[in-house]
Amino acid sequence: MKAINILVPDLPESINDATVIKWYKKIGDKVFYDDNIVDIETDKVMLEVSSPCDGILEIILEEEGKIVKSQQILGQINQISDIDNNVCNDHILEQENHLLNEKKIFINKEKEAILTPISQDNQKNFFTPSMRRAIKLQNINNNCSVNTNVETGNKINHVVNIAKTKEQELDKNLSNHDVLDLKKSHEKQNNHFEYRVKMTRLRQRIAERLLYSKNNTAMLTTFNEVNMNSIILLRKKYGEDFKKKYNIKIGFMSFFVKAVVQGLKNFPEINAYIDETDIVFYKNFDISIAISTPRGLITPVLRNADKMSMSEIEKKIKEFSIKGFQNKINIKELIGGNFTITNAGVFGSLLSTPIINPPQTAILGIHAIQERAVVIDGKIKILPMMYLALSYDHRLIDGKESVGFLINIKNILEDFTRLSIDI
Repeated sequence: MKAINILVPDLPESINDATVIKWYKKIGDKVFYDDNIVDIETDKVMLEVSSPCDGILEIILEEEGKIVKSQQILGQINQISDIDNNVCNDHILEQENHLLNEKKIFINKEKEAILTPISQDNQKNFFTPSMRRAIKLQNINNNCSVNTNVETGNKINHVVNIAKTKEQELDKNLSNHDVLDLKKSHEKQNNHFEYRVKMTRLRQRIAERLLYSKNNTAMLTTFNEVNMNSIILLRKKYGEDFKKKYNIKIGFMSFFVKAVVQGLKNFPEINAYIDETDIVFYKNFDISIAISTPRGLITPVLRNADKMSMSEIEKKIKEFSIKGFQNKINIKELIGGNFTITNAGVFGSLLSTPIINPPQTAILGIHAIQERAVVIDGKIKILPMMYLALSYDHRLIDGKESVGFLINIKNILEDFTRLSIDI
């Protein structure tokens, strides 16, 4: 059998290390090629490390919780071929028999230690480790007189009786107040008032970036509302045809992506970032889409969204959602992005102030659609309305641009035909 190393995958330049989260195999387990044997977590994604061959997991070098670098050795597999299957099974059986024999030897030694009489000179060694710990905890002298000729059960009872006597003496010396404090402390330890878990690398990274954004940008949020009736009617009118042709439902997000791209073209200051004393303008339109996963919020990127069709946008967002839920999102899919769209409406949020995703300078928050009374041409109408929120870095973007950008998006959504004539 040949020894094959289990390696940490190549990590992108922006990621320095990863944490070993979970081993799915134990030493001695048989593994097959491409089996997921260990998960490692970066500050962006969870990575599955697969077995490079068929074989037996022989060594685990990095336990769960350890920090590892790119191409670091996690463990080692003894490679086997189909011909070696019998060897593999014999190896596993041999290990199991070895463990069983060790267990039998241990039990026999324990029996001998308990049943064999000990001389008076060696009386001190008669007590088992658990008995010696009990004696130590109760502050009992190991040299207490115990008849070495009595049976083991009597000796254990003798130790327990001495321990109880010491405990009674201790209780007498304690005041009622001290006893009450001890009881309260004991109850608090036993009741599950709280529990502690370690933050995931992703959650730690989210916390760092949010604090960085809050402390290093002059963030301001402007609001507007949009009548979604036009978009709702379009979805009703063409929804079935769209699904038949492209095999996917037409959602709201593709409309927002198209509107945002047009807005960024009209307001290039928002499609830019600050680099010390320079303003860097993007020529491309890469839109980050905030997606909630069991591990936290991620923002995969729609590359060149200006060149994508509505169906391509919908399919890509669905793909991101599935991969995010399964922890299979690729690191490259999370890098970059010029502008972010986040949808708090899926959770029922009516209004929020999203935080900028640095180094970007703006983020659009969309919310739940709610029927409200709205005055149109002097008449009150019930319309499906949505609040829009644009958070932006005031160091680069002024109120004129931010308000104009949001109105541009509002106008496109309320009359989507504007895109066909580029206004």
